[in-house]
Amino acid sequence: MIYSDDAAATRAFFRDVLGWNYFEHGESGQGWLIFNSGPSEMGVHPTSGEQNGQSFSSPRHHSISFMCDDINLTMAELSARGATFNGDVNDYGFGLCVMMAIPGADDVMLYQPLYEPAFTL
Repeated sequence: MIYSDDAAATRAFFRDVLGWNYFEHGESGQGWLIFNSGPSEMGVHPTSGEQNGQSFSSPRHHSISFMCDDINLTMAELSARGATFNGDVNDYGFGLCVMMAIPGADDVMLYQPLYEPAFTL
């Protein structure tokens, strides 16, 4: 679930820019679109611990990321349809990542995994 300051703009982005299939849930009011986001997976990360000799700590939270097969091709296709990206593609070990602006909502990470995604198992 994404909470948006401009739900209509956020929904339009998913519908028109990302091209996701959807249905309109009439019982929730006009314009309430429910999207098919495609194959997915979920990971659970610890809020504290040690990695590579460094301690880390993070508050509990949820994070949404969108996966793709080819980040450069996907960015080019989405840019042609109006998407904007914040920063450059970075290799974070688990994947090649960039932040994508979502109208009315927080940025979402777009990434090309550098591992075999769970939904292919």
